[in-house]
Amino acid sequence: MSDSSSRSIAKVCLLAGKIMLENGAETYRVEDTMNRIATAFGLENAESYATPTGIQFSTEGEASYFRRISNRSNDLQKIADVNHISRQITAQALDVKEALLLLKGVQHSSETFPFWLQLVAAALASGSFTIMFGGMWSDLLPSAIAGAAGYAAMIWFEKLLEIRFIAEFIASFIIAVMAVLAIQYEIGVQMDKIIIGAVMPLVPGLHITNAVRDLMAGHLVSGVSKGVEACLTAFAIGAGVAVVFAFI
Repeated sequence: MSDSSSRSIAKVCLLAGKIMLENGAETYRVEDTMNRIATAFGLENAESYATPTGIQFSTEGEASYFRRISNRSNDLQKIADVNHISRQITAQALDVKEALLLLKGVQHSSETFPFWLQLVAAALASGSFTIMFGGMWSDLLPSAIAGAAGYAAMIWFEKLLEIRFIAEFIASFIIAVMAVLAIQYEIGVQMDKIIIGAVMPLVPGLHITNAVRDLMAGHLVSGVSKGVEACLTAFAIGAGVAVVFAFI
């Protein structure tokens, strides 16, 4: 295989892995997808190594490639799209150029759902969790409003500051303030249930799940780092609520 063909295949593998890591995929799944793509295109003895912050890929000609992962979010639709393209490649339905073009389309595609719909989903989830955890029906509305406001604050401050920890801290702080105001103005009844329900859209459930799955798959570095990230997120949420309680 020529060097140019090998480089083209490496670009496809790296782009597929980059999209998956940036959107919340487990590292073992990323490595498996990259290796399957390389094998399907005839690139033998290819090796891939992924961490939450970078991907390394080497070919049979001892060429090594690296991509840094700076931004990470949760978009399972993009992961599903990459998996679909990978299956097409494995079935020999796509060549290298077609696969690269499709992957670039996935990379540059906009968010699956508009921002207003995400806020509606956050509000519905917050209110539902409040009722599920034993809250009164009168707590549903303030919890829904606080959850939507907290989620919007997290998204806005994350884009502004580019530090997710601070964005989550501010979001939980806003949720706790709104819960306190709801009780003071007798809009809600149980402050704890309102806060618990409203912070649920901020809880790092996907990070915890991925950390456990990576650890079980033997990817200790990725599993531990994702677990620490999840713990920091939980600490930020708790700290934001605790600061409000410290002043009431």
